[in-house]
Amino acid sequence: MLIKNATREQNKLTVNVEVEKEVFEAGISKAYLKNRKYITVPGFRKGKAPRKMIENLYGAQVFHSDAVEEIFPDVYKEAVTDQGWNTVGQPSVTDMNVREDKTLELTIEVELYPEVELGQYKGVEAPRAAVSVSDEEVEAELDRKANEVARIVTVERPAQEGDTVVIDYKGLKDGVAFDGGSAEGHELRLGSHSFIPGFEEQLIGAAAGDEKELNVTFPADYHAKELAGAPVVFQVKVHEVKETQVPAKDDELAKDVSEFDTLDELKADLRKQIETRKEEEASRAFESALMEKVAEAAKVELPAAMVEQEVDTELQNFDYQLRSQGMSLEQYSKMLGGDLSGFKNSIRPSAEKQVRLRVVLNAIADAEGLEATEEDRNAEYAKLAEQYGMDVEKLKTLIPVEDIVTDLKVRKARDLVVAEAVATAPVEE
Repeated sequence: MLIKNATREQNKLTVNVEVEKEVFEAGISKAYLKNRKYITVPGFRKGKAPRKMIENLYGAQVFHSDAVEEIFPDVYKEAVTDQGWNTVGQPSVTDMNVREDKTLELTIEVELYPEVELGQYKGVEAPRAAVSVSDEEVEAELDRKANEVARIVTVERPAQEGDTVVIDYKGLKDGVAFDGGSAEGHELRLGSHSFIPGFEEQLIGAAAGDEKELNVTFPADYHAKELAGAPVVFQVKVHEVKETQVPAKDDELAKDVSEFDTLDELKADLRKQIETRKEEEASRAFESALMEKVAEAAKVELPAAMVEQEVDTELQNFDYQLRSQGMSLEQYSKMLGGDLSGFKNSIRPSAEKQVRLRVVLNAIADAEGLEATEEDRNAEYAKLAEQYGMDVEKLKTLIPVEDIVTDLKVRKARDLVVAEAVATAPVEE
């Protein structure tokens, strides 16, 4: 095979090659043997017609396209892969020409990994929040702990804000029950705002055994169009009123919700937990701001194939999460009032941002000579194997070492940017 010309224009590689007639002929023979059983030739049983008869009947080019498919992997390897081009996405044949001497001329196009002109990535400034924990935050966390062990008991009195009522209800629109508007033995916490406006408020003061008619109006933007903005009546019967009894914040609570014996010890630990959480949040926000600046400072044109691959990966991950909850991507898209194509378009900007950052960080790793050593790779495989509950050797067959190397290099570049960064005080809003 002869590589006649190879040109790069931004992220697109175009290669013109000449394939020997013997190679092309071998491809035609394979294409004939694979396709003859589908071709009908008068006077012959299917699959038995000689190649020359088929070519005479349908034209000499009848097997050319399939022949190119047969030989293309080897041609592409020799013309592109073996030449060291770093490609992304799938290649395509944009032109083919069979010459009189039976040699084949092909034009192959494929997108290339982008070139990056780095901007500033050392000494980058970004705001980092100073972390402090107030007494009010500690008390709020303590309240949450107390509510976790609160008791819900039945009371013989009218319902108040914050109580839980056990009710049967039936919704009627113009005197006719509507779908999804009825339930029995439903527990509703008054003040939770889980029902449409006006419903819970009208149950304050109701006692066990009471029957009430509640007049309410569905919100104008309610998801069920036949109910949006409609006035309805709910027939409600109250079976039970329950009160939430929250324990006092004392040493006994500390013993119930933690390993500590005193309330002061518990508060000190809660303060430390809140501080750690806020430190982690501040670090993530600081790092995110740095990455955004570093990515924006670089000059790079992303190949469409890389962005589309990231979009597909995000869709697959989201689809997996949805299916674990009994929903599909199509159903989710319709619920949002669109289709799958529209949903893909909505996540494309985020995908492009992720790809850009990864490409820039990879370029920083190359510029700084950051490598993923064999020790690094083995440690990463071991960590992932433990995470997925798989054998390390089995995992190595599923995740190519090239992917591990890229991830490790990107991670090291990210750490370098953060280590070299300058934290500034956040701007007061």
